[in-house]
Amino acid sequence: MVKKIWSKITQVCILKRLLVSFGIVFSFKNKVGFIMIVEPSIPIHEVIYRSIRLRIMLGQIEPGTTFSIRSLAKEFSVSMTPIRDATRRLVAEGALIMSSTGRISAPRINSIRIQELLSLRLLLEPELAIRAIPRVHSALIERLSNIQMSIDEMIKSQNPLGYLKTNLEFHKTLYLRAQAPAMLAILETVWLQSGPTMILIFKRNCDSFSTFCHRNILLALKSGNKVDLAENIKVNIKNNFKTDFD
Repeated sequence: MVKKIWSKITQVCILKRLLVSFGIVFSFKNKVGFIMIVEPSIPIHEVIYRSIRLRIMLGQIEPGTTFSIRSLAKEFSVSMTPIRDATRRLVAEGALIMSSTGRISAPRINSIRIQELLSLRLLLEPELAIRAIPRVHSALIERLSNIQMSIDEMIKSQNPLGYLKTNLEFHKTLYLRAQAPAMLAILETVWLQSGPTMILIFKRNCDSFSTFCHRNILLALKSGNKVDLAENIKVNIKNNFKTDFD
């Protein structure tokens, strides 16, 4: 019971940090979830866009899931106009698809598309990690170590959603130190497009996951070894992409 409560607290803390890093401000509202507190300077359509975007990226919407503008407007307690603005941006980013009737859904992607996204991650992430090395410090190592322990907890409890959240936080926390906003923006689009499919992959392969690569990444960061760092980033990504999807 204590383990379950601790796991839940860990997930909430991780989600909070991710939401803040993506520009979403919120407060908790009992055990049901949270309500967003919109800053006056942020338009409501922007807040809705960021919220749905993060939900997709974290695998909370599986491939093929459909919903309407009206249903989203009801969920966010807003008119349909800001929902249309938000979903159009997500369609343009390849995170959602929209039918001729206006029905919105998370796209199903085949193995060819998965390999394309994998190739992009293998190209971008080792470079971002290497660029981060000059700005690595003890506080960052400590934070990454704490996230790595959270990843361990998600693996032990066989929690695919929790694993995706913590793994994403580990990588983004490191890549932010690269100070390469254009590269990170491209990578976030790749994460966004692969989010719904990644959660299915994680559900199939959760038993085979480990934090071996994460520990090696930390060792490489401490020693400043660029070769080992890039190699372990690549191995971690490839392990996560193991799939037999057609």
